[in-house]
Amino acid sequence: MGETRLVLSRKLIYEPISAPLPSSIGEGKLAVLLDNIRSAWNVGSIFRSADGFGFAHAYLCGITPTPDIEAVTKTSLGAEDTVTWSYHKDAVKLVKGLKKEGWQIWALEESEKGKSIAQASTPKLNGRAVLIAGSEITGVDPELLDTAHEIFYIPMRGEKKSFNVAMAFSIAAYVLRC
Repeated sequence: MGETRLVLSRKLIYEPISAPLPSSIGEGKLAVLLDNIRSAWNVGSIFRSADGFGFAHAYLCGITPTPDIEAVTKTSLGAEDTVTWSYHKDAVKLVKGLKKEGWQIWALEESEKGKSIAQASTPKLNGRAVLIAGSEITGVDPELLDTAHEIFYIPMRGEKKSFNVAMAFSIAAYVLRC
């Protein structure tokens, strides 16, 4: 699995995989986990939204591009400097570690087990919570869904079954933060 990269600024700091929680994320904080997001532009857009909604950290997993890629930084417009981020090859292993540390795990996915994001209550931020967004093609990994405390979906009114992942994250982040 190698080492996990924890980025608090543009300077890379290497930490062992057994320490997935950046110490800068304290109580009452939200984080986003992007699992196998293919588009660097979507990742950059999510960084901008995460900053705008006060998310403290972005966990980038699988094939998700990092801010080392110019298209991410071009779209994020500096948000990668205000939202700390780390890269993890195995999202399932990361989420299991976060869960052991007391994090609430939420997934954004169209699912029979899910409930409308409109039913989500503002999280009781006496702890930490991570919102998972997955691939636009394959969705959130079923193993990640199995670990989630809550699964939310965004009701659609038109013919399409889902929004662009960056748009969906922004909608969910707005609901969870307001």
